Amino acid sequence: VSQDHCKNKKSDLKVTNVDFLKSQNSVQHHTDAYETTSLVVRRGQAFLLQLTLSRALRASDKLALSFSIGERPMKPLGTLMSLNPRSTRDTGGWHITVAKSSGTECLLSVTSAADAPVGKYSLSVKTGSNVYKPENNTIYLLFNPWCETDIVFLSNEAERNEYVLNDTGYIYVGSVYSIHGRPWNFGQFEESILDTCMYLLDKSKLKMSSRRDPVIVSRAMSALVNSNDENGVLLGNWSGKYENGTSPMEWIGSVAILQQYYKTKKPVGFGQCWVFSGVLTTVMRCLGIPARSVSNFNSAHDTDENLRVDVYLNEKGEKLKWMSVDSVWNFHVWNDVWMKRKDLPSGFDGWQAIDSTPQEQSQGIFQCGPCPLKAIRDGEVYLPYDSKFVYAEVNGDKVYWLVKEENGSRKYVKLNVESQSIGANISTKAVGQNRREDITQQYKFPEGSPQERASMQKATSYLQPSGLVPRSGFGAMRTMSMGLDNVDGRAVVQEEVVPKSGVELAITNEKPLYPGEPIEVVVTVKSTAAGSWTVALTGSCQLQSYTGKVDASLGYINETVKLEGKSEVRVPLKIKPDAYMKALAAAEDEEHVHVTAIAEIQGTPEKLTKEAALSFEYPPIQVQMPETAKLNKDFTCAFIFKNKLNVPLDNCKLMVEGLGMFKMATFEEGDVQPGRIIKSEVICTPTRAGEKKIVAKLTSNQVKTISVEKAITITH
Repeated sequence: VSQDHCKNKKSDLKVTNVDFLKSQNSVQHHTDAYETTSLVVRRGQAFLLQLTLSRALRASDKLALSFSIGERPMKPLGTLMSLNPRSTRDTGGWHITVAKSSGTECLLSVTSAADAPVGKYSLSVKTGSNVYKPENNTIYLLFNPWCETDIVFLSNEAERNEYVLNDTGYIYVGSVYSIHGRPWNFGQFEESILDTCMYLLDKSKLKMSSRRDPVIVSRAMSALVNSNDENGVLLGNWSGKYENGTSPMEWIGSVAILQQYYKTKKPVGFGQCWVFSGVLTTVMRCLGIPARSVSNFNSAHDTDENLRVDVYLNEKGEKLKWMSVDSVWNFHVWNDVWMKRKDLPSGFDGWQAIDSTPQEQSQGIFQCGPCPLKAIRDGEVYLPYDSKFVYAEVNGDKVYWLVKEENGSRKYVKLNVESQSIGANISTKAVGQNRREDITQQYKFPEGSPQERASMQKATSYLQPSGLVPRSGFGAMRTMSMGLDNVDGRAVVQEEVVPKSGVELAITNEKPLYPGEPIEVVVTVKSTAAGSWTVALTGSCQLQSYTGKVDASLGYINETVKLEGKSEVRVPLKIKPDAYMKALAAAEDEEHVHVTAIAEIQGTPEKLTKEAALSFEYPPIQVQMPETAKLNKDFTCAFIFKNKLNVPLDNCKLMVEGLGMFKMATFEEGDVQPGRIIKSEVICTPTRAGEKKIVAKLTSNQVKTISVEKAITITH
């Protein structure tokens, strides 16, 4: 007996090695850029495994591969798949076949279900009673935009290259009249970024079955990128004080943030909207969900769903800080993610808005979306998730109120209503090109079109009613008798009042705004029709952050202007450098010059208002490097900056990063006097082929951020 037993033991089938064929599989699965030693594959698509056996495979042998995910893998839950190449039994949509078998080598082809939970799987191989566990037995399974049966399927190859595989891009900032692209390194393939995303998935406490669904996963990630609820990635800070963290202006991309978070498991300080959006794009692209960062200019906030933003001005034309509960941000950045919405009636597939900037709770947590762009455009604001909130950010009226002090009490005078300024120039990076694409039409119909009116009517029927009463944080004001129309509480789609006199206002800057030079602004009062008018013009000029926080008042206009017939009068406002440079250097936010003008046309009840946000301009950073380089061959990249301003730049820091070439480096440059040139160099070692980008950013007390990027082609 014992002899027979020994013979059987010898002929027992054992696995001696599993080759994950990483280089071959990862090219097929578009995952070759991930910096990890493990295999990364996408769901619903075949990958190959090479088994080395103790002897040739026989017809009678029992062989099964087991893939498991989570702490308690179970077959009924679809978190444990035991795959037998000889059985035709369907295992939760997973398949396995023997692709080739010769001698002791056996090549297996495994296809996961197109709706399998994404995450980290472990592999073990069972042959009879023997179980073999490979040394590094982790397989990462991601969403698959290349697979037609995956609900994140995106049919266009160029769009997949941009929205899934591009690890650099731009986030659009500035103001509606001067939009600029800020380079941002998403870096979804860098070291430990994938593991950070896996950690966030575990932290989300989502059931494994929920991890199949990009709707639920993207909503959970919108909550985890901010730290407000479950110690997520980023700490938001709009206070203007950033000393115990990194100023939001200083980040160059998502990599440093996510790596620091993964190392410390503590929220990273600090973020503002573009930082939250940049990190969320990284997390989505890393998991395989197509994503883009989207900037909305003149974004409405805290409007209580009444689709109205009240702006309170004093008699000098200054914005009153303490009164304004709702606000219009120069811009706000969120994200779009691409997926089918099987949870909704048909017609709402495609781009969905999600937002990780903590503004308002949704179902008790600071999370927002996914909300179909089509629902926002059509006014179907009852659809999940958070469509009312997103709708109000891109639609709404801006109502200007003049607050007058009379005999110790306040009087509110309605100046005018702007119905077209909110939600303008909605922007994202164009597919395959380094330019801005305007996607406003994906969010709203053309202003004033019949479809837009119909959409507005539909949306307001679901939103809270509002009358035209000034709304602020002071309950007492609600009861003041305002002597206004529509106070009966019905939602009103406000029609803009067309001025009768034909008087118009415009605000321009005479020459570019450079720190250290005078700010020269002109308010033009223009008559477009016959008649003579006397116009009382007041105006103010303030330094503000992008959220409209006033940091300094710089100057005023108070003039009476006479217009005869079709004519124009230009009223200049000049602010000397020493009137604003101290405030500019003291503020820790990037400031812009905000000009507000009020025109009261005498002898008529007509009042006009105009606002403009003007951005400063800065000298450029030059990048010197070859146009092409070879894989794994060093080259030098030099960054040169000349301070062409006539003020010193104190406490200068240059940060540079080249994904797939060199790790982020920071150069402390000290104070850079006018006319001085600084030069810094890095040695680059390219580890990935294709077009790569180097991004540099200079920060200082006076100039918060100057960015530049340069592309280089890496060849084999």
